[in-house]
Amino acid sequence: MVDAFRFLESVKGSKNYRGQIVHVERIPRREAVYGDLDPPLSGEIAEALHRIGITRLYSHQAESIEAVRRGDSIAVVTSTASGKTLCYNVPVLEALEKDARARALYIYPTKALAQDQLGKLRQFRLSYLEPAAYDGDTPRQERPFIKRSANVILTNPDMLHVGILPYHTTWSTFFRNLKYVVIDEIHSYRGVFGAHVANILRRLRRVAEHYGSHPQFICASATVRNPGELVKDLTGIDARVIDKDGSPAGEKIFVFWNPPFLAARGGRRSANSEAVDLFTKLVESHVRTIVFTKARKTAELILRYSRQKLNEVHSPEVDRIMSYRAGYKPTERREIERRLFTGELLGVTSTTALEVGVDIGGLDAVIMTGYPGTVAGTWQQAGRAGRGTDQSLAILIALDNPIDQYLMRNPGYFFSSEHERAIVNAENPYILADHLLCAAYETPLDNSEIERLFGESAWELLSVLENAGWLSYRRKWFWAGGDYPAKNVNIRSASGESYAIVSVEGGGKLLGTVDSSTAFDTVHPGAIYLHGGDSYVVTRLDIEQRVAYVERTEVDYYTTPGNRTDIEVEQALKYADLNGAQLAFGEVTVANQVTHYWRKQLFTERVIDKVPLNLPEVKMGTQAVWLVLPDELTSRLVQCGYDLAGSIHAIEHASIGILPLFALCDRNDIGGVSHPGHPDVDGKAVVFIYDGYAGGVGLARAAFDRFEELLTATLETIKGCQCEDGCPSCIQSPKCGNNNEPLDKAGATFILREICNTASKVRT
Repeated sequence: MVDAFRFLESVKGSKNYRGQIVHVERIPRREAVYGDLDPPLSGEIAEALHRIGITRLYSHQAESIEAVRRGDSIAVVTSTASGKTLCYNVPVLEALEKDARARALYIYPTKALAQDQLGKLRQFRLSYLEPAAYDGDTPRQERPFIKRSANVILTNPDMLHVGILPYHTTWSTFFRNLKYVVIDEIHSYRGVFGAHVANILRRLRRVAEHYGSHPQFICASATVRNPGELVKDLTGIDARVIDKDGSPAGEKIFVFWNPPFLAARGGRRSANSEAVDLFTKLVESHVRTIVFTKARKTAELILRYSRQKLNEVHSPEVDRIMSYRAGYKPTERREIERRLFTGELLGVTSTTALEVGVDIGGLDAVIMTGYPGTVAGTWQQAGRAGRGTDQSLAILIALDNPIDQYLMRNPGYFFSSEHERAIVNAENPYILADHLLCAAYETPLDNSEIERLFGESAWELLSVLENAGWLSYRRKWFWAGGDYPAKNVNIRSASGESYAIVSVEGGGKLLGTVDSSTAFDTVHPGAIYLHGGDSYVVTRLDIEQRVAYVERTEVDYYTTPGNRTDIEVEQALKYADLNGAQLAFGEVTVANQVTHYWRKQLFTERVIDKVPLNLPEVKMGTQAVWLVLPDELTSRLVQCGYDLAGSIHAIEHASIGILPLFALCDRNDIGGVSHPGHPDVDGKAVVFIYDGYAGGVGLARAAFDRFEELLTATLETIKGCQCEDGCPSCIQSPKCGNNNEPLDKAGATFILREICNTASKVRT
């Protein structure tokens, strides 16, 4: 248990404190509200709940159970640790007790969460319950028995896609009796992953209908603004939303922590260093703590720095901290989860891999190293501490970028904001085409189900796939290829492939994987790759075999990539006017090439050198929104002595940094290009913001719809920053392939004032 205010007072008294605490929000305790069932539970399920100490149901649990009993599909949206699992477990288990043939499918975003929930199901100790996890770790010899005997299958979208639906004939009894589909953590299903999952769920409905079943969907999420819309986008069905939370909660002390501005550096102190200081203080105080980071490299760096600091003071807790992230092998992740749950570990640094509800026991404090990118994601991470009614501490450490600094100056914006809309574009043509092939393989597609399940755009894709020889039409659409197509579709990315990271000294030991869409950025020759707190240097990148070979090394630097990006307009689909500036949304082709990388000193982040690379250019068709400036405005800008290229470059960076406030995305999901005279817009100055995924996932469209608000927030961010010429808090970007050159802060302010002060958007 943590005494948050005592800890904060001790921090304020330390020699390194320089006023970093800019806001403290006290989230009060919440009392429980209970509900009753009519009729009440009976039989084994009632006895099981009583046995595990549940004598009353919260109001949202009772409402959910009653709705499922009536045959409704539902979306339960309540806070972390509010008991959402009972909202689906109780009605499902009640139905299984009454109908021995009934079956249920539970879908979780990760294998870890499925395994965690399997353990909770077994705790009911029901005579009729036969639950089983079915994923990539399930031994092959056990799979036939699971198909025949299990009445609750726990899986993930990946296995459903590649290991269940293509083999539905071996699951005929299960699908014939499928009564419920449970989808937990629905906020996880957005962007590319969400588009894939939406199509997988439509394929699931097809297969179920093929066997004569029409299951209810029971969905759960902690944080999302539009749950009904999201469930509709994911499944194609309407669901009743249940969002009045009846669970109790302890007081949460939420701290906004802004690293001090260092005039000599022209920026703020590293958020990683601040996180290390807070993490080690909490661990030494025996406060169970999780540090969330936005990247696997950062999780490893903070672990490494923290161990160094604890070693320096000979702390016995140095062996009680660990990192946790995607890329670790399943056995490594399970062991870390076990040690967290039992209390062997006092602290862990993690990516969002531990954001979803794997039960790791009671945590007292959460440190977020950088704004997670969304209001929804921030509350999700903050909710990992304080399970139960004890006080908990959440600390958000700001990065030196526009969105984090905007929130530090405007904490009321965050605490008064609704959660963002989750955006799913199930009709992304690149993704939909893959799933049409998968669906045709599973059972031939009938024209009557095309538009009902897959949307109007599927018709054009079917013709393209037929002309390419993948499908043949004989009153129905038949798969015309060889082996089953699902195995070639990676649903966690738009690229469909990954690179293996192999240790040379370890005799070819696999350390992890990285998606091919980011491989050139993260495992280019010379890149420093971090694993388990150890540093490895990439000695060779085999592009043909998709393997990065690494050797262990001890260095005092890390690497960041630099690139060149060009963009071509293919087709403008929508236009709007913003005080003489033209706003457009449409289809573009983006060409990107990683051309070099920088080596930067650890802790100080000083650039050591720039190393050229010779890697191939990668092209991608996607969607973008672009702002075209009128000649009259750019002429006045130049006459006033501002730099045109630097001004629009600054607007590009700052607006991308702020966009996650208006669309449920991460800064890394979007890209940008600015050009002082682009040929596709009649040689005018233009700023592009594009979806970072082939085909687009709806982010540029969301930006188009709220672009005036986006520009206003961008102007406020730039004006409100205390730097003179631009810094990471306003117009500099860590992703910039041109080393943040040129940039003109004053010129960006001039342009934005002109557009925002009298903006009146007219759509065409």
